[in-house]
Amino acid sequence: MEERLQKLLAQAGVASRRKAETWILDGKVRVNGRVAKLGDKADPARDKILVDGRPLEVHTAMRYLMLYKPRGFVTTMADERGRKCVAELVAEVPERVYPVGRLDRESEGLLLLTNDGAFANAMMHPSHHVPKTYRVTVHPGITEDQLTQLAIGIPLDGRKTAPAGVRVLKQEPGRVVLEIVLQEGRNRQIRRMCEALGLEVARLKRIAIGPVRLGMLQPGDWRDLTAEEVRALKAAAAPGKSSRARRGGSSASF
Repeated sequence: MEERLQKLLAQAGVASRRKAETWILDGKVRVNGRVAKLGDKADPARDKILVDGRPLEVHTAMRYLMLYKPRGFVTTMADERGRKCVAELVAEVPERVYPVGRLDRESEGLLLLTNDGAFANAMMHPSHHVPKTYRVTVHPGITEDQLTQLAIGIPLDGRKTAPAGVRVLKQEPGRVVLEIVLQEGRNRQIRRMCEALGLEVARLKRIAIGPVRLGMLQPGDWRDLTAEEVRALKAAAAPGKSSRARRGGSSASF
């Protein structure tokens, strides 16, 4: 049966639909020897589909992994600057998995990897963004006003951040541990929010994505998600879920 090429690439696990569209626009996809155009369809059982010169393999077992990304690793499968990347940590996985979203180099914690492009696209799409929970250690301390500002939103790049769930987990002289739940995923968002308030982030660890928690997994280790966890993540990313979550996630706890 014919399907749009970007959907076929996503189902094969080679890229998200958005990335597949970019490859098509860049002329990297060919169907029966002809350079494909965005909107073209193909039948993988009948047509010869090449992606960057390689045949598209559509019958791949779907893998859904949870990785504890340590600090010092970049969230990419290859790095032209020679930095340590998460691909090294899942090198024994036979399927070609790739990260779902990002954690910056100095952050750590829960990172999902998959070869299911449709799943990755659903998890990352802004219209039904899945909440992400972080444990954040800041210096030197924090005021109630700063907590409120984190919760209601802070202007970044001319646009206010979405309401966030914020609560204090531990408070000591010169050090506060926060739990922050984000409903959006801007670049280095928590670090930039804290920086705008004069707070120094000493440690940032993602401990949950939607209903799935990091648990006792150790830095550098990974495991397959259970079928129940995959179902729960797909349900959390279903259209309509994120808007309800945003309405309920904007309170600060002092």
